[in-house]
Amino acid sequence: MEMLVSIIGSVLAETGRLLCGSIYSKIKDTVKFQSNLDVLEKEMKPLLALRDGVKNETELARKEGKVLKTQVTEWLKEVEELQPEVNHIQAVKLSRRSLNCSKRYRISREVAKRLKKIEGLLKDGSSHSGAVAVTHSLPRVVEHVPGPTILDQTTSSKTLAKTMALLSDDGVRRIGIWGMGGVGKTTLVRNLNNKLKNISSMPPFGIVIWVTISKNFDMKKVQTQIAQRLNLEAKMEESLERMAIRLYQRLEKEEKFLLILDDVWERIDLDTLGVPQPEVHQGSKIILTSRFLDVCRDMMTDDQVKVDVLNDEEAWQLFSRNAGNVVTLECIEPFARAIAKRCCGLPLAIITMGTAMRGKTIVELWKHALNELQRSVPCTGGVEDKLYKPLKWSYDSLEGKNIKPCFLYCSLFPEDFSIEISELVQYWLAEGLIDEQENYEDSVNRGIALIENLKDSCLLEDGVRKDTVKMHDVVRDVAIWIASSSEDECKSLVRSGIGLSEISIVELSSFPKRVSFMNNKITRLPDCVVQCSEASTLLLQGNFHLDRVPEKFLQGFESLRVLNMSRTRIHSLPLSLLQLGELRALLLGGCFYLEELPPLEGLSRLQVLDLSATRIRELPRGMENLSNLKQLNLSRTHYLKTIQAGIISRLSCLEVLDMTLSGYHLSVKREIEEEWTSFEELGCLERLLVLCIRFERIPCLSTEDLSWINRLRKFQFFIGPTANSLPTRHDKRRVTISGLNLSGEWIGWLLSNASSLVLNHCWGLNEMLEDLVINSVDCFAGLKSLTIASSNSSLRPGGGCTAHFDLLPNLEELYLQDLTYLESISELVGHLGLRFLRLKLIEVTRCSQMKHLLSCGYHIHTLPKLEVVKVSFCDKLDELFSYHSMQFIAPDPVVPSLRILELKYLPKLRTLCRHETWPHLEQVAVIKCNRLTMLFRTNKTADTIEEFREE
Repeated sequence: MEMLVSIIGSVLAETGRLLCGSIYSKIKDTVKFQSNLDVLEKEMKPLLALRDGVKNETELARKEGKVLKTQVTEWLKEVEELQPEVNHIQAVKLSRRSLNCSKRYRISREVAKRLKKIEGLLKDGSSHSGAVAVTHSLPRVVEHVPGPTILDQTTSSKTLAKTMALLSDDGVRRIGIWGMGGVGKTTLVRNLNNKLKNISSMPPFGIVIWVTISKNFDMKKVQTQIAQRLNLEAKMEESLERMAIRLYQRLEKEEKFLLILDDVWERIDLDTLGVPQPEVHQGSKIILTSRFLDVCRDMMTDDQVKVDVLNDEEAWQLFSRNAGNVVTLECIEPFARAIAKRCCGLPLAIITMGTAMRGKTIVELWKHALNELQRSVPCTGGVEDKLYKPLKWSYDSLEGKNIKPCFLYCSLFPEDFSIEISELVQYWLAEGLIDEQENYEDSVNRGIALIENLKDSCLLEDGVRKDTVKMHDVVRDVAIWIASSSEDECKSLVRSGIGLSEISIVELSSFPKRVSFMNNKITRLPDCVVQCSEASTLLLQGNFHLDRVPEKFLQGFESLRVLNMSRTRIHSLPLSLLQLGELRALLLGGCFYLEELPPLEGLSRLQVLDLSATRIRELPRGMENLSNLKQLNLSRTHYLKTIQAGIISRLSCLEVLDMTLSGYHLSVKREIEEEWTSFEELGCLERLLVLCIRFERIPCLSTEDLSWINRLRKFQFFIGPTANSLPTRHDKRRVTISGLNLSGEWIGWLLSNASSLVLNHCWGLNEMLEDLVINSVDCFAGLKSLTIASSNSSLRPGGGCTAHFDLLPNLEELYLQDLTYLESISELVGHLGLRFLRLKLIEVTRCSQMKHLLSCGYHIHTLPKLEVVKVSFCDKLDELFSYHSMQFIAPDPVVPSLRILELKYLPKLRTLCRHETWPHLEQVAVIKCNRLTMLFRTNKTADTIEEFREE
């Protein structure tokens, strides 16, 4: 009985405890009812803000045609489902007095569940922000288009204001900007484009697309420009119709777009192009510029804005700026004003004339210039009178040997074409416009001087790429007009880049001196003798479908000095090539199907032979007889496996030999059979200045070999089976070693002669460096750039093997990439005794074990010349500059000249330097460095920064 009572008592006690606990929990939830509702409202706000941000990103991604991540759409769906539930719970606030305890308890439990749900959604949503789609980033709304400003020109500024007002007029969807060539139409719309870029808040368009059309309209090129601007892939094999569909679908997703079509010469069908009609796509607009009002009408513009010439005062101000202070001289000003007035307010003519007269203080020169202008028909009437003749005077006033024919030669290239300066010099040299007795380097320098002269006269301008030039389209028109009407040695037939499918024999019969059919769609050449005996230049390059040269075609070109058939599909050349005894330049680069050439011994005057990127397996027969050959380009001849001994060495005038990425690797004589060309054979070429060759392995060279290498002006040695081109800014004497074991190899002779050394995918670096330190008795003062990439070798000096003096005292650039075990640049410093007194740039990427960039202490106290530091994807990097010991007192600043600092994807970076200031810092980029809480320790540093970018 006692046992039963005991059991019943225990059960009752436990039941009472649980009941009390339950009652306490209910009381607690009921009492916290109001505070729970407040917490729910507070937590919901950041979730809704995050939702709005992600929704905006998804809308933009959809417009781009990107594929949204499934997790993102599911997350948005969950948030949307949660919101009405939360709203329903929060609605009880209004009637909370009528709620009994039981209902308050139940609602409190619901609130707790929703709070837990909100917490999870916030966590998931933060990872979706900035990553809603699986494709690339969005294009900028407006891209800056470089060009001169018109802020100081009242007439142009008014025209710009009028055009901007039309953009705001809902009734105007197509705007035509028209006026004569050179009046400033392109400059006007460039300023309009850039003004739209500066409208940061509420931009009027979702995207502004700039497209250059030009006279030789190519629908595919225009489609490609639009696609690239929209970050769409441009597929060259894709049909016009399919590309148009993709462009239309993408632009249809834009709420509003502005399409600027610059330099339109004929009607463009927007449907064929793939652009939605602005009348249908509400809010979108099109601006086009053209020389002709009829083109604007054909394009159905709603309003046409004529770009007028400058008034007399504006013309005088523009002329004065270009002519300089000389126009203020009392004796010259009347003539200067008269010349400016004769240009009839045309900006291009004013700039050209002003530049031509800049700094000339002799009154007679100004009188002569005015007389020459007046002798031409007054600047009234058509384009020829208003533009060509003033510009022709600028041409007539060119001074210097052969500068006029050099200028006219530039008109052989297509409109808006960027001409490689080195290619242009080749033509001028072959035509005899540059002294044939000069060596390659002097010829290039003379060519550059001629080009600068033409640029100073506003007859040439910089091309879109480095080391290129181009002609303004109006200047080119004038040059073609001059050359086509000339009866002297400059008469030209220019049909380049206009879509021709075949050549007119009638046009060739006009006895032109120079002929250009480059960059057309010519599929076949006339299979007959074309009497073109006066022609010295024939340009046929860039006709990609041309696969055959008939035997008879070249027979009528007996005076030819330049023949360019690069980038065609020809498989061979006819024997009639051998009749071109005057030929100086034979250019066949990029003829991917060309496998053989006829024997060349008859072309004894040939100076330039370009066989780059062809399929030749051996050099043409008779090559050894080309005693005047100066330049031989065999780069990218992947199929070239043999070169017989004695051929190269007999090219006694050879100055440039380029075998970059060729299939033929040179070796020293003792390593190959005697019948093949060896490295030593090149030493016989006493005029050789530029050499680019490949080696299978690091050669052991004699003192005699090193002496002739040292006299080269430029060389590039690619050593190793995978050696490729990794360009730097000091490539005049570059050595690239790739895919080799460097332990036991001696590279001292390379360092002694090179200005740039690239070590890529090599191993045994530590042993090589130790050997370098032990056996070096002198520094390698010529080396200015060092690149070490993709190596898992340790660079820690072993056994106290460190240099006692700086082995690379003039090093200016240091590139380190994908080095598995490198913890600090100091390891390399310790090996080579580096002081970095002239170092200007450090660039480090993907060094996974690097903990700090550089230690200051025993070897390095300061980096006085360092201007650029770029570090990225180093997961363990904690600090940029550290101090080797506490006793070391670091100078402030350690890097006094630092201008550019780029830090990207450095998740553990905490600080740049403990006590550092950066007095000259101008550009800063900090991307994904989440632990870097304090960038600069003083406001003084921040005050100097002109550009700051942070993510």
